[in-house]
Amino acid sequence: MKIKFFSEELEKFIVSLEKPAIARVLRTLDLLERFGNELGMPHSKKICPYLFELRVRGKQEIRIIYCFHKNVIILLHAFIKKSQKIPLSELKLARRRLKSIANI
Repeated sequence: MKIKFFSEELEKFIVSLEKPAIARVLRTLDLLERFGNELGMPHSKKICPYLFELRVRGKQEIRIIYCFHKNVIILLHAFIKKSQKIPLSELKLARRRLKSIANI
């Protein structure tokens, strides 16, 4: 499956991470590209209808929220995890981006 970034902002976020974290993100994205919706825990988790969480473990816990749209994986939003639950503001942003894709 092909992976697309929702915005340039997401690419900048990944590049801004520490080098080991960038390597882990790229490796996990490679797994996602290879296995698509078959990728499960501990790498991917469904968080609500149409939204999935790519889980990158390490010194920095990184989460990338993504969706599937017309046989393409769209990375909607990424953040560094600091609490047990996904912050509501991060989830709302991902949902807004998902809606804008669905309206296309």
